[in-house]
Amino acid sequence: MDKREQILASALTLFVEFGFHGTPTSKIAKEAGVSNGTLFHYFATKEELIKELYIAIKNDLNTYLFSHISPDDSIEVTLKKLFIYFIYWALDNREKNHYIQQVLFSPHISQIPEAILQEQSHQAIQLIEKAKAEKIIKDLPTDLHYTLVNSHIMGIYSYVSNLPPDEQKTIIEHSFEMLWDMLTESK
Repeated sequence: MDKREQILASALTLFVEFGFHGTPTSKIAKEAGVSNGTLFHYFATKEELIKELYIAIKNDLNTYLFSHISPDDSIEVTLKKLFIYFIYWALDNREKNHYIQQVLFSPHISQIPEAILQEQSHQAIQLIEKAKAEKIIKDLPTDLHYTLVNSHIMGIYSYVSNLPPDEQKTIIEHSFEMLWDMLTESK
């Protein structure tokens, strides 16, 4: 692992454990095994480190999620895969998932350029727009659909996070069906 990656890994662990205010850069540098000067060589400020760590995790998550999608998948199958893989990713990457939520519900989210936030949600937004255009899901505002899906994912993740794996799988499968019923047009 190079020094930049060591700093990011240490920052992740410490921010999740102690919060942003409870984690001075000196503590991150010490945990990463680098000097304060080295940390500031890679990240000019603590705020930049917080921002860059968030962007890196979200980009990795998106790469992971969309690597499981096939162009031949229907919209329902695509949404189901994204839903299920996101929850399993969160279960396997609890620190990273916690960090994403930590940033989303903090003032630090405003430090992330809008263009980057839009780029990170672009594929999901396109999928929702396509589903609306094809009248597969209800004709409601796209950002409402996006928010409902993300909220459902985090709620199910929270619910299953302490269940045995066999119970997790059943709940995750059923909860997607509940979400799909909520989003789709009545037949």
